[in-house]
Amino acid sequence: MADTSDNSDNSAAGSSPPALDVLRNAGAQFRELTGLGAEAVTRFERREDGWLLEVEILELARIPDTMSLMASYEVTTDREGTITGYRRVRRYERGRADQR
Repeated sequence: MADTSDNSDNSAAGSSPPALDVLRNAGAQFRELTGLGAEAVTRFERREDGWLLEVEILELARIPDTMSLMASYEVTTDREGTITGYRRVRRYERGRADQR
């Protein structure tokens, strides 16, 4: 008799991986591509062709920590969560607020 437990297959046509899987996979890919790890995700948006993420990265650690250089990167993925592109959109010192 077949197993009737709820083990849904995310690879079925038209489905996409859960949001947390996309975040984990994109984070690992970004780290592998750049050598930089995300400190925070500040934007996570589903798009028709995939996902759009904005992540905060520590680019250069300094002492005191408030002088460390941070960057905000925009990362795009396909529907499965594979990175299709990224770009740095902002660079700033950790202790500085936006001028907006």
